[in-house]
Amino acid sequence: MNADLEIPRTLLITLTGRDRPGVTSRVFGTLASYGVEVVDIEQIVLRRRLILGVLVTAPREWKRLRDALEQVAADLDMQVEVDKGTGDNRSRPEGRTRVTVLGSPLRSKAFAAVAGRIADSGANIDRIERIARYPVTAIDMHISGADPDRLRAVLAREAALQEVDIAVQKANLLMRGARMVVMDVDSTLIQGEVIEMLAAYAGCEAEVARVTEAAMRGDLDFEQSLRQRVALLAGLDAGALEKVYDEVVLAPGARTLVRTLKRLGYRFAMVSGGFTQITDRIAADLGIDYSAANDLEVVDGTITGRLVGDVVDRAGKAQALRRFAAEAGIAEEATIAIGDGANDLDMLSAAGLGIAFNAKQVVKDAAHTSVSVPYLDAIMYLLGISREEVELADAEHGIVTPSPPV
Repeated sequence: MNADLEIPRTLLITLTGRDRPGVTSRVFGTLASYGVEVVDIEQIVLRRRLILGVLVTAPREWKRLRDALEQVAADLDMQVEVDKGTGDNRSRPEGRTRVTVLGSPLRSKAFAAVAGRIADSGANIDRIERIARYPVTAIDMHISGADPDRLRAVLAREAALQEVDIAVQKANLLMRGARMVVMDVDSTLIQGEVIEMLAAYAGCEAEVARVTEAAMRGDLDFEQSLRQRVALLAGLDAGALEKVYDEVVLAPGARTLVRTLKRLGYRFAMVSGGFTQITDRIAADLGIDYSAANDLEVVDGTITGRLVGDVVDRAGKAQALRRFAAEAGIAEEATIAIGDGANDLDMLSAAGLGIAFNAKQVVKDAAHTSVSVPYLDAIMYLLGISREEVELADAEHGIVTPSPPV
């Protein structure tokens, strides 16, 4: 039989052109008159240009349908292609993975390199969508046919070369369920280090900063370094704690991150090597559900240079994550940990998703992924939440966000 006379099983209809109201209804009105079944459909609008793809069963008079669609496209001043014999674009069942790329800016060279590494791994990109364009560009890709751990290693190397951030996560139901975010405080949730701010009032800022830097690199045992730094504060008036709290500046996007995810039922915890006199007040201000930190000893209005109780160190942070998750009834695999220093490593490892936030290289190398932009709310893009969804939710609560540049 002449191939041109054969009735194909399906037709793939692709319509492109300037977007306007009524385009989709016109197309489907035409399809309805031929009694076809819709197998698949996808539509996007990119810079006011509409791309509509529809896979339908082919009617016996499929050529007449093709001609009718061409007339609809001409009436709308658009272009249409009708391809016959196209099967359903089912993705590969194995290795379902989400890859999120963050860039500020995101250059085409970098994205080409990422796509190339995905192809080299034998995986397939099933879907691409932009979920944020300001203040960072975030692109989400749905991948099939890849081992997530192997792909993560490959893309981590490419991320470093291209100076972008890439998160690779297994696509499963845990991503949609109740989750908990556990955050470090100093240089993560807030800008700067509280102990250094206190040291400025005690006149020993430079000495404390040197010990802090060594501890963050992992060159010093955290508990030992903390006790050394706290000892330098001996004799400082406890009123300095009030002054330091007033000077605390949250990381950009911190409030947006917390209020948005709490609307979705997320629980939040803070786990800090800092001090309860500061962290408890931050937790109350932001509505954080759980908090763990060290307790400075204060006697007669004076900081003694000692700590009360056990130190929340590297191991203690991981223990706190597990304890808070258990209290909230959330699986450890559904936790997200965010930190920047070596004392966060155990916590990042214990979480289902460990994120190094503007971290030291040793932390980036060990974490599941890293975020190098200064905006804490960029974490939401790794969870598949778009900037548009955040802004719409804020607008419903009377919160106005700045307009992005054109």
